[in-house]
Amino acid sequence: MELNLTTATGKASKKAIEVSDANFGREFNESLVHQAVTAYLAGGRQGSVAQKNRAAVSGGGKKPFKQKGTGRARAGTTRGPIWRSGGVTFAAQPRDYSQKLNKKMYSASIRSILSELVRLERLIVVDDVKMAAPKTKELVEKLTALGVIDSVLIVMDELTEAVALSARNIPHVDACQSDDINPVNLVGYDKIVMTASAVKKIEETLS
Repeated sequence: MELNLTTATGKASKKAIEVSDANFGREFNESLVHQAVTAYLAGGRQGSVAQKNRAAVSGGGKKPFKQKGTGRARAGTTRGPIWRSGGVTFAAQPRDYSQKLNKKMYSASIRSILSELVRLERLIVVDDVKMAAPKTKELVEKLTALGVIDSVLIVMDELTEAVALSARNIPHVDACQSDDINPVNLVGYDKIVMTASAVKKIEETLS
């Protein structure tokens, strides 16, 4: 299949880029994409929260008062959950939130997302995004010409410093290299502006 190229001025180019149907023309697998997004987000969780239960709290070795005759409920330690400075009843412990996802499943989810972006016309392929120096105004003008200023991810083969610094000053606009795409950032933006060289590199990675 072919993807139409768009010039930097927002006009349709006469040129087109040839891509594989397996990467940009397959059916959308919603359950697989959901699994990939969930696994990616879960892998980013730190999971370092820790609380002390009654066994981990220091002290409490001595019985606070005798068993009978005080009129109070019997107690064997001052480190129980009902006591001040006691342990937590169901104390949170460090855990690993990561989920196993096979490489083939991950690659298939990326292919499915890319195909859906093409089908919904959310993927815009441009010949290049050239900027001599970091200028936010210049990048805004380029995105405005493409009609994608509201929510857009710029994907380049090699992310230049000028584009990276300019994009971070614009709300809801981000830029990354083709090696850094993932299910979350691909589905998290309304439009994806991708250079032709980035498309070729992604195809090489997925092949």
